[in-house]
Amino acid sequence: MKKARIQTKTEAEHKLKYNILFATPEAVPFAGTGGLGEVAGALPKALRRIKTSDIECRVILPLYGTIRQEYREKMEFLGSCDVPVANHFEYMGVLTQKYNGVTYYFIDNEHYFKRDSLYGFYDDCERFVFFSRAVFEALRFIDYVPDIIHANDWQSSMIPVYQNAIYHREFMETVLTIHNVEYQGHYGLEIIDNILGLPAESRHLVELDGDTNLMKGGIETSNMVSTVSPSYAEELCDPLFAFGLDQIMRRNRHKLRGILNGIDTNIYDPSKDKFIETNYSRTSLEGKAINKAALQKAAGLPVREDVPVMAVISRLVPAKGIDLMVETMDGILNEDVQFILLGTGDKYYEDWFRGLASRHPGKAKALIEFDTGLSHRIYAGSDIFIMPSRSEACGLSQMIACRYGTVPVVRETGGLKDSISDCTLGSGSGFVFADYTSDAFYHAVMNAVTRYRDKENWAKLVKHDMRLDFSWKSRAKQYQAMYEDIITYGK
Repeated sequence: MKKARIQTKTEAEHKLKYNILFATPEAVPFAGTGGLGEVAGALPKALRRIKTSDIECRVILPLYGTIRQEYREKMEFLGSCDVPVANHFEYMGVLTQKYNGVTYYFIDNEHYFKRDSLYGFYDDCERFVFFSRAVFEALRFIDYVPDIIHANDWQSSMIPVYQNAIYHREFMETVLTIHNVEYQGHYGLEIIDNILGLPAESRHLVELDGDTNLMKGGIETSNMVSTVSPSYAEELCDPLFAFGLDQIMRRNRHKLRGILNGIDTNIYDPSKDKFIETNYSRTSLEGKAINKAALQKAAGLPVREDVPVMAVISRLVPAKGIDLMVETMDGILNEDVQFILLGTGDKYYEDWFRGLASRHPGKAKALIEFDTGLSHRIYAGSDIFIMPSRSEACGLSQMIACRYGTVPVVRETGGLKDSISDCTLGSGSGFVFADYTSDAFYHAVMNAVTRYRDKENWAKLVKHDMRLDFSWKSRAKQYQAMYEDIITYGK
């Protein structure tokens, strides 16, 4: 085992450079299930590219069994030790590799992480409590002293708690980003003693309404709490959106920030996307029509340029507004339109969309799966993108759709409100409705279909959307400002 090095810096050294350790349960391309993985894969790269930045951001995540061999072969082993968790000690190995200029660290424990998926196991609490402790223990093996550990969602929300209650590392601050407040790490009180290992005087940090809430502990103890859009930051203080944490959020409102996510514009670029039928750009839109015809053909729909293709790429769960589609899509498909859905989720919704396709042959296709290449082809080949979410912390699909010249229909909530402006009466980037009702949704879709028939105005709207800047460049500067405030002012 390598000898632990001194983990402190003089105050003068501390001010020279900001080191950010981004602790996350997932990061693209190694492991990802949604927006968090994309953020963890893109934000550190964007921070590195800020020319005036004095930030070095590195990433630490579990070494999942699903990580591909091509990445494992490039990892270097740094060391190992035992980590206290659940009243015993567990092996921890630390590995590293550099990818796209960013240094990644991986926490190895086959008992916890060598599984066929990332989440959804009976011992998820213990697995991610181990990961949170392991982040601190791994610091003895890496040549890097973080000024800030940036935790993400409930799976790493114990990191601020452990810094506050156990580790007390000098000159080190913490930030917690909430990507989805619906998932909080909610368990019984017995885990405080059986798994968390907190001292008695710190138990209150994670107690809420007679249970244990790991996200609550992270909110209370972190120096800053961020979330993934300004509107979602406001919604987190509202009992209608906060899933029981609204009082905790209001108490900590002084350290709450909302920063809209971006997308990786290198991955999502129709001018060089290798997944799509042919490349195109806002100055040469002929290729979009070719992609549309290819998508219609592959989906078994009539190849017609004059009919709008509406698309959904989503998890099929209530929060995504799927019930609004259940109430209205049969009526919408009575119009001269086509519809393609790609996604998986609740079995009821999966079966319902299969039934929709069978009721409207030649007009609807339900693809109950998820395929990255296919999602790119749908973004490129469709005309209208539907996101009627009941709640949406940020959302990336509406931004990706704009990038590919596919006009979004969205509900005015969270990041959808912050990223898409209504164009019904003229300028704007999409069709936005406020009330969470089937009538409001139906009229927004019909407004989009009507605008589509006006080819000249539709082409202007498509080009306008493709010019929008949803890159991480400006977002990264907002994170830079937040990190500087944390270093300068602390809590």
